[in-house]
Amino acid sequence: MNEAEHDGWVLAVHGGAGDGLAKLSRAHLDATRLGLQAALREGAEYLRRGGTALDAVVAAVMILEDSPEFNAGRGSVLTNEGTVETDASVADGNRRRVGAVTVCRSVRHPVEAARAVMDRTDHVLLAGDAVAALAERCGLRREEEAWFVTQDAVDQLRRAGAGAAAAAGETVGAVARDHDGHLAAATSTGGRVGKLPGRVGDSPVAGAGTWADDATCAVSATGHGEAFLLAAFAHEVDALVRLAGLGIDEACQRALDAVSGHGGRGGCIAVDSAGTLTMPFNTAGMARGWTDRSGALPVWIGRD
Repeated sequence: MNEAEHDGWVLAVHGGAGDGLAKLSRAHLDATRLGLQAALREGAEYLRRGGTALDAVVAAVMILEDSPEFNAGRGSVLTNEGTVETDASVADGNRRRVGAVTVCRSVRHPVEAARAVMDRTDHVLLAGDAVAALAERCGLRREEEAWFVTQDAVDQLRRAGAGAAAAAGETVGAVARDHDGHLAAATSTGGRVGKLPGRVGDSPVAGAGTWADDATCAVSATGHGEAFLLAAFAHEVDALVRLAGLGIDEACQRALDAVSGHGGRGGCIAVDSAGTLTMPFNTAGMARGWTDRSGALPVWIGRD
């Protein structure tokens, strides 16, 4: 599926884009599909009951953060020191607000911390120990670092240290349009395998990996974070819709071309103000799926 219109509310999720997705085991692929569908069901419950797009995307991403198949929350890739540092952001198209966290440690659901930044502070982005302190004040669930580390992440770091190409990032995200026409997006990630501690990618940066504005679109990106940062990817999609009058699919394709120009690859999920959904990518695959009031739950990983 490249583009489709939805009457009423719609929710889409992604679980990362990359060439390594084609090499995953059958068991991992099956778990990935089940994780996507579980996230769609959770987010859809909010929309079905008349909840907001913001509630839906946060709920969907929290499910993916708890699924070790994805590079977010539990299952996040490791830094070159073997530690876990996560990033997340949320964007509320209704009020054009953003909340984000980076270099986040010990918080079970970074996307929940990002929403706390947006709802409970007058800031946009918090980093490191400040995130942990906010999580403590807000009563957000915490975990010991060992809880986040999976054997797959350890193996990925070992292979990267041996010179092997890093696997697909498997960053997660969600976009939604609710029954009132409001848009929202959320993105969460563990970043790049073997990254330097303190590295920040596109996922927590407003206008790079995440954006939402009711007048235009909601976007969540995945791929080579540095290239998405340099392309100001999500803002570029917004600008192409708002200023150039492009449809959401063409705008995303053009913005992906800009990412390619910076030597990066990846994909995104995006929905516009009319409920038109697109999920383009320029890698071998992208874990993705959508649902709407029909109750359908299609998910894909490859191009078919």
